[in-house]
Amino acid sequence: MSGMDPRPAVIGRRLQQVDRLLAVGGGKGGIGKSLVAATSALMLARAGRRVGLLDLDFTGPCDHLILGLDDRFPAEPFGIEPPLLHGVRFMSVVYFIRDHPAPLRGEDLTNALLELLSITVWKELDTLIIDMPPGLGDTTLDTVRLLPRAEHLLISTPQQVVVETVRRTLRFHVGLKSPVAGVLENMQANGSERVRRLAEEFALPYLGAIPLDPSIETALGDAQRLAATPAARALGSIVERL
Repeated sequence: MSGMDPRPAVIGRRLQQVDRLLAVGGGKGGIGKSLVAATSALMLARAGRRVGLLDLDFTGPCDHLILGLDDRFPAEPFGIEPPLLHGVRFMSVVYFIRDHPAPLRGEDLTNALLELLSITVWKELDTLIIDMPPGLGDTTLDTVRLLPRAEHLLISTPQQVVVETVRRTLRFHVGLKSPVAGVLENMQANGSERVRRLAEEFALPYLGAIPLDPSIETALGDAQRLAATPAARALGSIVERL
């Protein structure tokens, strides 16, 4: 008979110096969730906040591409210490898999999450931003269970299909009484009120809108250029208010 897994208890101790956990999700891919998570962390760091970024998208991690990761590797004295990247303490499975695929599912995915959370040593942080994978799969369910104090920031674009997907995600969090920080509109290009009405439907804060910004694509991987884009500046003012 196997003993009880000690890792869930360890996770709480690893995060005890982190004031706030902010999980960025949206229930759908392609809505700029990772860009919002990584850029939010960057802008908070530039504003003098102690901030960390944890990429939990095991099968498609990309925060390292957005911020421009070099060849450094986390220190390992008594656990993994996330290195400082442009002022952000950054942790991702990409340190271990590099450019290889990680086709995980079910119990393997849960074990990967448990291992990453339990071995990562977060020092004093004002905010740890967690980049969630799309959908309501194992990682999302496990994160709600293992990190109950995480507040979920839901991203939506104005498109009707996306809004409907985010509506289902909100119902999921409300049903579980999982904390929701609010709804953020991304890639706003017209006067649609769909995202604002969605937030009002659930009596949640509408956090604001990030404009559709063509300059983002050429700034990826260059933190200084990224921080200077109109989208990043708009996002910076929003997350500062949070």
